[in-house]
Formats: sequence, structure tokens, C-alpha cells
Amino acid sequence: MELLFIRHGEPAWDEAGLAVDDPALTDRGIEQARLLGRALRGLRADQLLVSPLRRAQQTAEPIADALGLEPTTLPWLAEISMGRWQGTPSEAVERAFRENRGRPLEEQWEGIPGGESFRHFHARVTGGLQEMLDGAGVLRLSEHPPLWKLCEPERRIVVVAHGGTNAVSLGYLLGIEPVPWEWERFVSFHASVSTLQPVDISSGHTFSLLRFADTTHLPVELQTR
Repeated sequence: MELLFIRHGEPAWDEAGLAVDDPALTDRGIEQARLLGRALRGLRADQLLVSPLRRAQQTAEPIADALGLEPTTLPWLAEISMGRWQGTPSEAVERAFRENRGRPLEEQWEGIPGGESFRHFHARVTGGLQEMLDGAGVLRLSEHPPLWKLCEPERRIVVVAHGGTNAVSLGYLLGIEPVPWEWERFVSFHASVSTLQPVDISSGHTFSLLRFADTTHLPVELQTR
């Protein structure tokens, strides 16, 4: 069973110097998504799962066309909520994020003040992921080390989501202890693809990270973080 985790294209976080909470893609982000769709054309896939946020939905459009699949929107794939910043000067938002990274470690688990805690975010994503895997016949045999039983080993699922969502998913599937800065540990560029494939181990399977944050389908000038 192959899992492809795709990060959305470049979003327009700033509008005339003011922050946007749920941004659409920039023109460059739209081109990134188009080229990603072209690279995936002809790939056989069984499911296309998408975050409800605009930047992921827009990125998924050319992918859905390339794969010939109807996308399924799942709320648990949304990025961690950083609170309401709509219309706040972008400079103030950037300062708040810088200051948050300097907070004591135990406070990092609570997330940005006014936003979603990392504990809740991690539980939301891993809970939704495991429910999706259960429905696809991927049954957890053990926690440590992470072993799975695959009822449909030839199945392929494509996920279009976010840096944080995808990082938490990768950590969970690979059995890595979480930290409240997962998106800094697994840094993926816009419109990049990370691929997990199963490997036979003992009486079950484990997931192998075959490639991470692949952007070879994009020219250098379109590779953004």
C-alpha cells in the first residue's frame, strides 16, 4: 500500500500587508499545482483525500484531473489552527510566531495562544489517519515497533494537505516520538511529494519513507518553502 503525502502550493498569506487566515494560492502556487498534476498524470490511485482549506483544495484540482478521481475532503487533514489573524498586520503575526518559538518547551505543546494546542492537533490528525487506515484494511499490529497488517497491499492513496499535517502523519506511520514542532523536523517545500511504501517485516509490514519532499517536477525558480 503506497501513501503519497503532498503539500499544497504557495499560499498568499499576505494581502496589502495584512494577514489572511485561509489564503488561496499565489500565481506561482497555481503553477506549482499545475506542474504537479502534470507529473502525476497516468498514475494509478485509489483515493484522493484533501484538506478543507483553500490552498489544499486548489492544489488538488489539477491532481484530481490527472488521476481521474473525485477528491474526498476530510476535516482532520486541516493544518493546525494558529488562531484568528485575519486583517492583522503581517509584521505583527511574524513577530508573534518568532516569540512563540522562544517559549519554554512545556508551553510549546499548548500551541500559539488563542490557537489549537499541538496535543489536540496531533490527536486529531493521528486519530483521523488511523480511522482512514482502518477503512482501507490497514490494521495496527503493534505500537513499538510500528507493524501493520495490509489487507490490500496494492492500494495507493494520495493525500493533499499541509506541512504540519503531513509531518505528523509521517511521524506516526514511521513510529517516531512526536515533538510540538513537527513541521520543522520534516520540512517540505510547496507542492512537494513524500512517498511511503510498505516493507514485509516479520508477520506484518512496516512503512518505509521512499522519498521525502520531492520537488523534481518543479524548476528551481518554482521551488518555494
